[in-house]
Amino acid sequence: MTAVTPPASRKPGLLLPAFLTVIGTLVLCTLGIWQLQRMSEKHAYLDRLQQQAAGAAASMPPSADWTKLDPIALDLTHVVAKGSYVDDRIAGVRTTIAAGPPGSRQLSGFGRWIFQAFKLEDGGVILVNRGFVPESRLGQVGPARGPDTVTGFLRAPETRNSFTPADLPAIREFYTRDPAAIAASLGQPPAPFYLEAAREGDGMTPPAGVDVRELIERIPDNHLQYALTWFGLALTLLGVFAAWVLQTRKSSAAN
Repeated sequence: MTAVTPPASRKPGLLLPAFLTVIGTLVLCTLGIWQLQRMSEKHAYLDRLQQQAAGAAASMPPSADWTKLDPIALDLTHVVAKGSYVDDRIAGVRTTIAAGPPGSRQLSGFGRWIFQAFKLEDGGVILVNRGFVPESRLGQVGPARGPDTVTGFLRAPETRNSFTPADLPAIREFYTRDPAAIAASLGQPPAPFYLEAAREGDGMTPPAGVDVRELIERIPDNHLQYALTWFGLALTLLGVFAAWVLQTRKSSAAN
C-alpha cells in the first residue's frame, strides 16, 4: 500500500504584507511631515502676533473701512480707541480661566468675559471685552459709563465647534466671543472684530483685562510632539514587519 505524503505547508506570501507596510509607512510619514509644516506655520504666526502685540498702540481703523479689512490678519493688533461706552447693557461670555503659575496674581476659575458696546469718535460702534469676572463676583460689575480711552487688541471672532453649547441671546449669555451675535443682543450694529481691553493694575479687580503675553503663551504649539508620534509609529510599523518576516523565515527553515 502506497503511503500518502502530506502536502507541504504553504509559505505565507510577503508581497501583500510588504505592500501594506509600505503604504502605511508612507501615510504615517506624510502625516509627520505635515505636522512639521504646521509647526513652521504656527511659529511664523506666533512671531507675527508677538510683533503686533509688542508694537506701539495704533489708532483704531476708521469704521468706514471695516468691511474691507481681514479680521484674521488684524488679530492681536495693538490699538487705542477713543469714544464713549454705550452704557445701558452688557453681555457675558462664559469661560474658565486656569490658575497661573505659583506666585502669579490673576483672577481664575469659572466666570464670564464682560462685553459692552463702545461708540468711537468717528461714529462706529465696536464691542469691548472689558475683561474676566469670576462667577461669584458678577454682582460687582455693571455697565461702564461715559467717555473713555481703551487700549487693547483687536480680535477676530471666536469659532464654534460641535461641543459648544447654544448661546442664549435673550438673556445676553454666550459661549463664544462672536461680535456679530453679541452686538445683535445689545441692539448694536455688527463689527467684523472686537476690542479686547489690556489688563490694568494688579489683575485682581474685575473685570480683569487680558495680559497679551500670557494669552500668546497659552496658544498650543504641540506640532513637534505630533510629528514625532507619527514618525515613531512609522518606525514601529517597519519593526513589526521586519519581526514578522524574520519569524516567518525561521518557521519555514524549521519545516
